[in-house]
Parts: sequence; structure tokens; C-alpha cells
Amino acid sequence: MSTDLGPVEVLGAEAIGQPGQRRFRLFARSKRGSAIMWMEKEQLDELSLRVDRYLAQLTQGQVLRTEAQAGGLQASPMNMPADFPASPDQDFQVAELRIGYDDRRSLFLLVAIPLEIIMEPGQEPAALLDEEKAVLLLFTQQQARALTSAVAAIVPAGRPVCPLCGAPLDGSPHACVRQNGHREIVPVIEDDEEE
Repeated sequence: MSTDLGPVEVLGAEAIGQPGQRRFRLFARSKRGSAIMWMEKEQLDELSLRVDRYLAQLTQGQVLRTEAQAGGLQASPMNMPADFPASPDQDFQVAELRIGYDDRRSLFLLVAIPLEIIMEPGQEPAALLDEEKAVLLLFTQQQARALTSAVAAIVPAGRPVCPLCGAPLDGSPHACVRQNGHREIVPVIEDDEEE
């Protein structure tokens, strides 16, 4: 059965760990409960982009124009509040996120669907979407702007990326596949059998 948190009082995103080994999470709390939703950096970034698109449509682009005039986002990552429950009601890895906007209530709707890993003896693990355990939450345009600003600060704060190929740079030598004269090394395996 899905969990409906309703309108949330607290909504945020943060990265845990060192660059190159960070884990990303969305946290939410309402009068009905709390949730921590772990996700990939790309999922968090895509959520932020989709919310930004909705905000631009809802404000006829005023939000984006204001940020462009101000010289970009000057946000800092948000941290989970100290009074957030140590053991939230829901704590899971996200398989899929769905976002929408309720015009009647002027609230965003987010549905986070957990990923369930099934381990059967003698078989490969199977990943399933567990839609029955989905978490639904509602949030305001102001909370949406704060969330997208925080994500915009969190996502690029990791390891720098190569400007040509987009691969993360971790301090070791980098052979860029798009740089002139350099290609990824692919081993060639030859058969020793003679015909």
C-alpha cells in the first residue's frame, strides 16, 4: 500500500560522502510521516530539471529570467534538519520518480517508487519496481525553487569532469576518447588455433 505524506513541511536534498563515492538522497517530512529516498545523481539532477521546467511554465519564464539576470544560482546545499527522525517511516532506494502539478491546489506532486531487489538462490538478482510501496508527497512552488537551487549546488560539487568526454577526473591520468589522437584501449584477443 502506498504512503501519502500529503503536503510536506520539510523537503530537501543532500549528498553524503566524498566526491567519487557520494550517495544522494531526497528527504521529506510532513505531519503524516517522514521519508528518505536514496537515488542516483542523474535521477536527482533530472528531477531538478523537470521541476525547473514546471516552474518556468507556471511563471511564464519569470523564474528563469530572474535567475539569469541575477547571474545564476548562488545557492548552497541544504542539510537535513537536526530534528529529522533518525529512523524515518520510509527509507528506500528509488527506482522511478514521477512529478506532476496540481493546478487546483497549486502544489507539486512527487511519486517515488522504491526499487526492490529479489535474491533467489542460484539465480541472478532481479530488480523490480514496487509500486505498492510508493511514497507520494506534495510541495509548494517556494519549496520547489529551494529544492532545485540546492540540487544545482549539490550535483556539480563532486569530482570535476572532462570538458570533452564528460568522464569524471579523479586525479589519475585521463586518456580522453574525444581528444585528438587518443582512443580508449581495447584489448584484442587472438585465437591460437591454426586452421
